[in-house]
Amino acid sequence: MDHSPKCPPDADAGHPSRGERRLSRVPRPARAREGAPEPTTAEPTAPTPAPPPTPDGALSSAQLRRVVLLLAFACGVTVANIYYAQPLLAPIASTFGVSAGSTALVVTLTQLGYALGLVLLLPLGDLLENRALASRTLLVTAAALVAAGLSPYFGMFLAASVLVGTTSVVAQILVAFGVHLAPERERGKFVGTVMSGLLLGILLARTISSLVAAAWGWRAIYLISAVLMVSLSVLLVRMLPQRRPVHSGGYPTLLLSLGHLVREEPALRRRAVSQALMFGAFSCFWTSVAFELISRHHLGQVGIGAFALVGAAGAAAAPLAGRLSDRGHARIGSGLALALAAGALVLACLGAGSLILLALAGVLLDFAVQSHQVFSQREIFGLRADARARVNTVFMGSVFLGGAAGSGIAGVLHDGHGWTGVTLFGAALPVIGLAVWTVATLRQRRAEAAARAEAAAVTPPPSP
Repeated sequence: MDHSPKCPPDADAGHPSRGERRLSRVPRPARAREGAPEPTTAEPTAPTPAPPPTPDGALSSAQLRRVVLLLAFACGVTVANIYYAQPLLAPIASTFGVSAGSTALVVTLTQLGYALGLVLLLPLGDLLENRALASRTLLVTAAALVAAGLSPYFGMFLAASVLVGTTSVVAQILVAFGVHLAPERERGKFVGTVMSGLLLGILLARTISSLVAAAWGWRAIYLISAVLMVSLSVLLVRMLPQRRPVHSGGYPTLLLSLGHLVREEPALRRRAVSQALMFGAFSCFWTSVAFELISRHHLGQVGIGAFALVGAAGAAAAPLAGRLSDRGHARIGSGLALALAAGALVLACLGAGSLILLALAGVLLDFAVQSHQVFSQREIFGLRADARARVNTVFMGSVFLGGAAGSGIAGVLHDGHGWTGVTLFGAALPVIGLAVWTVATLRQRRAEAAARAEAAAVTPPPSP
């Protein structure tokens, strides 16, 4: 018998705050339902092994903390799958006998696979029971990782990489699911904590894969991760509550509704475009920096892994950005993050000859990209309580299309124009995002001023 806590469906999606409280409730024992007869001859049934809920049926603070930590860990180790290859491009190219530019396709196709999963799999979070969806998808991820690790041909390796990317979308299924459990007043903090785990997974993936490749070869990380995915699948089943959405339509209707969301939510469009530009800049830097570290600074796989580890300091941005967004500072914070990202890539261009300056640029870029994503998700998750998985589909699908484009263009630019071409192109992307932010901010301020003027006009003057 399944004794895990369960989240009731989104029956009250039209009222987000009340619906969110109901989503995280653990079912009461059958005899506690209103109108049920009280037993007279038998002792009460023993409680389930799950931790007791709070009096109103919501997850307790201790339960919620454990779930948040599990989600952060799960997002990190899952999304890491699409980044293991970035510092391994040189040995992969050597194994299959292809050029550096061709090997960049590994990163590009993996991210395109992730974007495909965001469009085709993530919306299922509004249709299917979330825990089962996540745990079963992880088993497919494990199979794809085994195929990648054992591939004898480059084409087969690329195909397996696409499937790895597609199924690693489990990370975003869990993000959207977890938001339903977060209290409204702490949603930014919650998103920040989970996203810090996700960013650590992205950045530590490079370090871990470099160290594993140095010890056992580049194929080993794929096989090790396959075992980890199977273990995580079991852990999710044992620890996560269930959540059954109430979407009444079928899968085609679910996908068609994505277009309606894009048309009806200008904030979603703006945030998706801006973060796609930021992630394109992020991918430009991290896809090409391994070649720069090898050719200019003569680092091996261990050195590249240590460099990537320094960049993990950017994960500290997520909790800070979450708290700032909960206090209403997301707008100005977004503008500062965009400016910081552009400055970081200019620094990477000018300081290419210094490992210290390159590392500082990586930290600042990661800090900026992560902060902007937390600010963005805090806003978009408040748009539609009944469609958070689909909202996240539009947002993250755009983000990873931007990342895939950035990786692909970075490979071409590095072959033709070197590190300077890559970093200048990367710096231009957040500058475009800053222009989008400026136009939106001016419009919002004009609308707010007009609303205040209208409110003042209809307010009667105080009586003498």
